[in-house]
Amino acid sequence: MFPHPRPCLLFALLALAGGAQAAEVTIYRCTDAQGRLSLRDTPCARGEQQQTRAMPVPRDPPPRAADPVARTEPRPVAPPAPRPQVIVVNTPRPMYECVTPDGERYTSETSEGNPRWVPLWTLMPVIATRNPLGDNVGGRRPPPSEFRPGAPRPLPPGAAFAYPAGTWVRDECHALPQSEVCARLSDRRYELDRRYNSALQSDRVRIQTEQRGIDARLADDCGR
Repeated sequence: MFPHPRPCLLFALLALAGGAQAAEVTIYRCTDAQGRLSLRDTPCARGEQQQTRAMPVPRDPPPRAADPVARTEPRPVAPPAPRPQVIVVNTPRPMYECVTPDGERYTSETSEGNPRWVPLWTLMPVIATRNPLGDNVGGRRPPPSEFRPGAPRPLPPGAAFAYPAGTWVRDECHALPQSEVCARLSDRRYELDRRYNSALQSDRVRIQTEQRGIDARLADDCGR
C-alpha cells in the first residue's frame, strides 16, 4: 500500500486519467536515487524504484434537482375570484279581466274583481203573472177589497229596523297574458295623454299621478 502522497498531486493525476473516460486508473509511485518521491500516470523512468496502484476514477454526482423555493422567476398569481353578482328578478304584476252578469267587461288588479253587496230580491227570477183584468182590458175595474188599511202603529220600545237580506256578488275574472297586460297599459297611457290637454287643473293632478304609476309598471314589467 502506498504511503500517503500529497493530495493535490493525487487529485491532479486522477483528473488527467478521468479525461480518458476509464473505469479505473493506474498510479505510479516513483523514487529516484536521491530518494525523491513522485506520482505519475506513466511508468517510472529507468533507474527509479516503481510502485503501482489501481484506483477508480471519480465521477461527478448527478445534477441536483432545482429547489422550487430557490427559483428566481416569479410564480404566476391566480386572478382574484369574481365577486358574486346579485340579480333581483321581479315577478310581473298580473292583471285580470272581469265580466259582470250584464256582460260588461273591466280590468282589475286582483282576481276578486269588484265585489258588491246586493239585496237578495234583486237576484230572484222575474215571474210573469196574469193581468187581473183578463181580456177585459180597458173595461170596468173589479170592486175593491173590503180590507181597509188602518193608521200605522208605532214601533214598540227597543225595536229596530231590519235590513233586507243580501249577498256578495263577485264577477268572473281571468288573468290576462303578459303581452296583453303591456298592451292595455300602453293604451291607457295614450288615453290619459289625450285627456290631459282638455282636463281641468284638479283632474290634471290625478292624471299625472296615474301616468307615473303606469310608467313605473311599464318599466318594471314590460321593459319599456
